[in-house]
Amino acid sequence: MKRMDHLEHLDKHLVDELAQVARETIRDELREQTRKQRRKATLYAASGAVALYAGASVAFALGLALDIGLPGWAAALITAAVLGVVAYVLRGAARPHAPSRPTPERGAGPPASERGQGVGGKTPSGPADGLGTPYPHPPMPPTAPGTPAPRPDTVDPESPHHRT
Repeated sequence: MKRMDHLEHLDKHLVDELAQVARETIRDELREQTRKQRRKATLYAASGAVALYAGASVAFALGLALDIGLPGWAAALITAAVLGVVAYVLRGAARPHAPSRPTPERGAGPPASERGQGVGGKTPSGPADGLGTPYPHPPMPPTAPGTPAPRPDTVDPESPHHRT
């Protein structure tokens, strides 16, 4: 029995040593990654500062060019308006585009069965297991299986069209 206690002590000691080595290895790896990310962030910040000064120089040059033929206040106002338009366009480019509403030209899109909507027109909240994102339903055939499709020459173009 004494020997088993001794082995148990050795096992616990070995597990503690392995855990310590793993912690040190992970800590060293995280330090290295942090050092690289800090350097990259510093370079991005410096790049942004230089770009800001470059933009200010371009705005100043535009103002001076306009000042040749216009009063100073008008040149400054036009330069501010141009910078405002550029800022608005850049902000619009950075924003994610929201889905737009259907217009008559584009139509309302695919039918509910192809948009992933379930029974009663409701979108399923997720897969049956409750994990992940909702999944689309498989496409449905236009007619029931085993039913022959109508031939084009027998379809009356004046009759109302109903989707099933």
